[in-house]
Amino acid sequence: MKLTPISLIFMLAATLGFSASVFASPDLANGKVIDQKKCYACHAKKSGFGNGDMIYTRSDSKVTSLPKLKSMVAMCNTELRLDLFPEDEADVTAFLNKQFYKFKP
Repeated sequence: MKLTPISLIFMLAATLGFSASVFASPDLANGKVIDQKKCYACHAKKSGFGNGDMIYTRSDSKVTSLPKLKSMVAMCNTELRLDLFPEDEADVTAFLNKQFYKFKP
């Protein structure tokens, strides 16, 4: 198969497009929407107080670093079958970190 200049351009564009999406910045708005739709109600029930945000601010939090936050979001996604894509996990992690934890990246 002989590659023409046009096919090379398309291949390069596809490769660069994929690379750009891998390194894209997290979408905080998407992270907030996912948190509200898929996380808040479960956390509200688990807290016993009807406030889903309390789980993020409790004094005995298991989340003590950004890697632990990423791990916890991934674990919830897997265990609860939330069907989040890796980009969604990154968005939720970034939103929760900015809103509650404030860990340095």
